[in-house]
Amino acid sequence: MYAKERMCDKMEKVIITGDSLTLEDVVNVCRKYVYVELSDSAKDRILKSRKIVDDFVKNENVVYGVTTGFGKFSDVTISKDESKILQRNLIVTHAVGAGKSFATEIVRGIILLRINNLAKGYSGAKLETIQTLIDMLNRRVHPIIPEKGSLGASGDLAPLSHMVLPLIGLGEAEFNGEILPGDVAMEKAGIPIIELSSKEGLALINGTQVMTSIGALTVYDAINLVKVSDIAAALSFEAQNGIVTALDNKVHEVRPHKGQISTAKILLDLLQNSKMTTKQSEIRVQDAYSLRCTPQVHGASKDAINYVVDKVNIEINSVTDNPIIFPETLEGISGGNFHGQPMALSFDFLGIALAELANISERRIERLVNPLLSGLPAFLVEHGGLNSGFMIVQYSAASLVSENKILAHPASVDSIPSSANQEDHVSMGTIAARKSREIMENVRRVLAMEIMCACQGIDLRGNKGLGKGTEPVYEVVRNYVPMLKKDRPLYEDINNCEKLIINGDIIKAAEEYIGEIKF
Repeated sequence: MYAKERMCDKMEKVIITGDSLTLEDVVNVCRKYVYVELSDSAKDRILKSRKIVDDFVKNENVVYGVTTGFGKFSDVTISKDESKILQRNLIVTHAVGAGKSFATEIVRGIILLRINNLAKGYSGAKLETIQTLIDMLNRRVHPIIPEKGSLGASGDLAPLSHMVLPLIGLGEAEFNGEILPGDVAMEKAGIPIIELSSKEGLALINGTQVMTSIGALTVYDAINLVKVSDIAAALSFEAQNGIVTALDNKVHEVRPHKGQISTAKILLDLLQNSKMTTKQSEIRVQDAYSLRCTPQVHGASKDAINYVVDKVNIEINSVTDNPIIFPETLEGISGGNFHGQPMALSFDFLGIALAELANISERRIERLVNPLLSGLPAFLVEHGGLNSGFMIVQYSAASLVSENKILAHPASVDSIPSSANQEDHVSMGTIAARKSREIMENVRRVLAMEIMCACQGIDLRGNKGLGKGTEPVYEVVRNYVPMLKKDRPLYEDINNCEKLIINGDIIKAAEEYIGEIKF
């Protein structure tokens, strides 16, 4: 047995049934290289589905993509002798992606989601073909897939074709850190290349797995970023002696949006026992919106993200092929499940929801660095003028926020006809997913900046005692980012703070004292 497979036998596995894949499974396979295996029930469904396709070809039934051409060529009949040529031609002509290549984790997600789609037994792919994809995941052969070139209907045709190229000995793939010709990568990994049979080319590329892989990983990261945004806001409350009266549950129960109620409670939990916050009228009657309306703004983003999570959970276990093979009725029905609109709208929504977290975070940064608003030294540094302190940190945050506003323009409202107007409405869902991921990365950077500014503000204000959840976060940050007493290269501090977000240390520090942060 292949060496890496022997090691994986002793590790956690994700068993592919076609129906039970979770967001956590996707993350584990994409980022932790968890081993993948087909269930026996999935194998049975795959074999039954394949037999139907073989019968269609044998009997020369007219079924789209099996015995006909594709798109506008759907009225061209293909003989059974030409069926293998048809499938190979489909892949080589559709692999026309553009731009830089997807990250490895996204490529792994694409392969995994395609396997799960085929495992449902409605696509007619051969068991050997699906097993080849599984072997590629488990032995870490990662096709080089360009980011751009998909309309999001008929599925992610161009990028998925690049995924298929190494299976048939073409294209390029990364193996053991080296980019190789597809056939060489497969040979080095001990995986035989395959010959596509009838329906298989279409079964491998007609679906939403590229946009869904990007979006699934992004929404998973978004769940964690929302938690970080609450923690950052709580630290800003303390740095500005924020009024916690506005977080009273009575205020939020009379406007019972789930995310809003949850955010107010999380902030109070984080700030429990803090000596740095105030009550209404102790110092001032009310705070600016960027503090006082944190539950309303963060909460709305949380509700939007939860909507996207629900849609992703549906999509990763759905059939997005065309035609769909129904073994029970011996039918091959040509429909539109490849259309990415459900995901396109979701990922546009995700990008907007994430962008708002950075919008309000940057406003809290501005209130911290502006001495007219904060009562703190200008730009959070002593000896201003000689030192610039955090002046340009706010500039950078403002730039990222402005860029997010451009990226948040919805892709899903656009459509360009293709295939001689046979495919006259498309989703642009992959563009929506890619944009949401770029927005997420910008938001993460802005939140790192806010956390740094808030910690600096706390130090300058005089730390009289932080909250139950914020104190451990402050300590973790200060282990890697010391107080700024005179100017130094701040990008290194921002990088360190962002790493604490990426590796989960910020969330872990808070949750150790207040329990799991849920919304």
